[in-house]
Amino acid sequence: MVRLRLAGVLFAGWLVMSASATDWPQWRGLERNGISPETGLLDSWPKGGPPQTWKAQGLGTGYAALAISHGRLFTQGQRGDHQFVLALDAATGKKLWETATAPAFPQDRGDGPRGTPTVDGDRLFAMAAEGTLVSLDARTGGMLWKMNVAEKFGGRVPNWGYSESPLVDGSNLIVTPGGPGAAIVALDKKTGNLVWRSQSDAAAYSSPIAAEVGGIRQIIVFTSEAVVGLRLNNGLLLWRYNRVANRTANIATPIFQNGFVFVSSAYGTGCALLKLTAEGGTVKATEVYFSREMQNHYSTSVVIGDSAYGFSNAILTAMNLQTGQVAWRDRSVGKGSVTYADGKLYLLSEDGVVGLAEATSVGYREKSRFEIPRGTFPTWTPPVISDGRLYLREQDNLYCFDIRRK
Repeated sequence: MVRLRLAGVLFAGWLVMSASATDWPQWRGLERNGISPETGLLDSWPKGGPPQTWKAQGLGTGYAALAISHGRLFTQGQRGDHQFVLALDAATGKKLWETATAPAFPQDRGDGPRGTPTVDGDRLFAMAAEGTLVSLDARTGGMLWKMNVAEKFGGRVPNWGYSESPLVDGSNLIVTPGGPGAAIVALDKKTGNLVWRSQSDAAAYSSPIAAEVGGIRQIIVFTSEAVVGLRLNNGLLLWRYNRVANRTANIATPIFQNGFVFVSSAYGTGCALLKLTAEGGTVKATEVYFSREMQNHYSTSVVIGDSAYGFSNAILTAMNLQTGQVAWRDRSVGKGSVTYADGKLYLLSEDGVVGLAEATSVGYREKSRFEIPRGTFPTWTPPVISDGRLYLREQDNLYCFDIRRK
């Protein structure tokens, strides 16, 4: 039996309760796959876009995406000499609290944090761009514990900053410092104490996921050198695949579906589909195909049914997941990010163009588009859908749109 287990969604509220279907409590949503289970959303938008519910400012600089749990929205930003985590009311955009976490991170491609907070019950975990990892009280923003993973584990801060979103699995918190013997570490989420450490790869810009094959639970991580599978209980290496890694920036999050792992990178590299098989108490990874037809740069594809939809560099591409055969390509809104909900692809280009298209392998079928203002830096933060609302971030600005069918 194969099933996906992503523990960031086990307890996503102020009480011990399962996550609501309308929540988006971590990077890429409930199951870290870029898919919202919501239905009853608009099939098309009026000219100029769906109704804007509110606009908030004061998020600071940065590319951090959004986590939403039980009516609260969490993200990261930078202002002045510090990075911070903040919480907003998801329905109104009103700021609830803000907590400084780390010194400022300057970068010529945009200052500030890149990683998305992860909500787990009444706790929140976030990684700042220079390696500060924090655990906060999600209700108040109070600091529970804090460490710099680069300093503690001997990691080197990636050129464009740590960009991962921490993964919660049961009692453990998984992060990738990229240190010698500590490329990936598991920490006790309550205390920050080390549980295990594994591998010596440098950190990339991808976020870990968790999966289960043949009763063996594993962490899947795209490091600077390879995609690796580690036992969740002790960090021991199960498998390693390096063909899809490039020498510049491995960014896309691995995708797990029905015993297969799909990973992609840009800079002339490509994508791979791996079949995971449990054998003799371990897990074997076998290459199904390697292809240059899908080269995810800063964004990750979504897999719907038999098809993967993603930006191969600047071109939106639909590809059969099992065969690697391309169904169609289209310039769409321009190079961007994609999120899925209710039969549609929600697209945001790095120039602020927002598109709505059918998720079909027949061909590119755009239903609507509009634009949000773009500032100095590209709009790289992916769209988030929660409780009938579409959230779009442009650095300091956050836009909320009502996309529910009336």
